[in-house]
Amino acid sequence: MGDFVLNVNGAHVRVNASSEETLLSVLRNRLNLTGTKYGCGEGQCGACTVLLDGRATRSCLVSAESAAHAKIVTIEGLEQDGKLSPVQQAFLDAGAFQCGYCTSGMILSATSLLHERHNPTEEQIVEAMEGNLCRCGTYPRILDAVKRASRSPVQGASR
Repeated sequence: MGDFVLNVNGAHVRVNASSEETLLSVLRNRLNLTGTKYGCGEGQCGACTVLLDGRATRSCLVSAESAAHAKIVTIEGLEQDGKLSPVQQAFLDAGAFQCGYCTSGMILSATSLLHERHNPTEEQIVEAMEGNLCRCGTYPRILDAVKRASRSPVQGASR
């Protein structure tokens, strides 16, 4: 077990975890940030996506200890001052979820994309989002939501 500090959603949090414990496990089980979902545990579904220094990252593949020097943003950290981020709002407006299990990972992947490319083409959106699986099949609405969000300034990833 090791003691280290994580920068999560703008707050510095001390955790005590083994060097093998995943960031996903620490976020959900120690910090009670349950918006980050456990899906496959192999980095294939995207449900556990968080932002590490602004980049979409599968938290099931990263040890919490190795993330100690990064800025970590979870779905809970995107809203600011009680206002949804433009990406969150676009997903809501487009009805881009059904069961909602994949939604936080989708939103964080879209946020990362829109920080890199402010006006992505449809092909670039599909490519950036293809690592996030939606078992309900709401892909057309997800694509619409990302297009909507691309028309708004993106916030939240820099916390």
